[in-house]
Amino acid sequence: MFEQLISQLLLYAAMGAGAAITAVWVGITLWTWRDMRARSRDTLAQIAATAMVAILNVFGLIVYLMLRPRETLAEAYERSLEEEALLQNIEEKPVCPGCGRPANAQWQVCPHCYTRLKKPCINCNQLIDLNWNLCPYCATQQAKSAPEPRASGRSRRTSTSATANPRRVEESYEAAPQADVTTYAENEEG
Repeated sequence: MFEQLISQLLLYAAMGAGAAITAVWVGITLWTWRDMRARSRDTLAQIAATAMVAILNVFGLIVYLMLRPRETLAEAYERSLEEEALLQNIEEKPVCPGCGRPANAQWQVCPHCYTRLKKPCINCNQLIDLNWNLCPYCATQQAKSAPEPRASGRSRRTSTSATANPRRVEESYEAAPQADVTTYAENEEG
């Protein structure tokens, strides 16, 4: 009777140990499959990693942990989004010095506060920065002019720029010499 009891206990213990080992084996195999799916889109790599762990058990898991891709697909996507955002921040975005609103690089005047952003070249009529004394397009020396006052704040009411006097912009256009378009076209052909 005592021997039967011991053999029954040993049988239950062996069945319990076998069930636990099988559960661990199935668990690490499934975990490997799910982890590899999160790290690679390659179906062959997913199957190979899962088969290696299923066949070699714990040793296969150790090998998989050493060889698996470092980051998941979601982490790689987030990293690429961060890099793209950093690159966009690095790019220079023109803003109006008068009101601080975004401005187009080809604008001569800010449409919101009428602050003059660029001036036309006296020879080729290309838009150049206000502080440039030499046109980079045609290498013509620009006439020196007194710097124009700029808006000191973001408020349109307290600004002393062209908001208070919109005619200043129109007068500056009339005062700036304009290039003869036909002469410029003839120079391009010749």
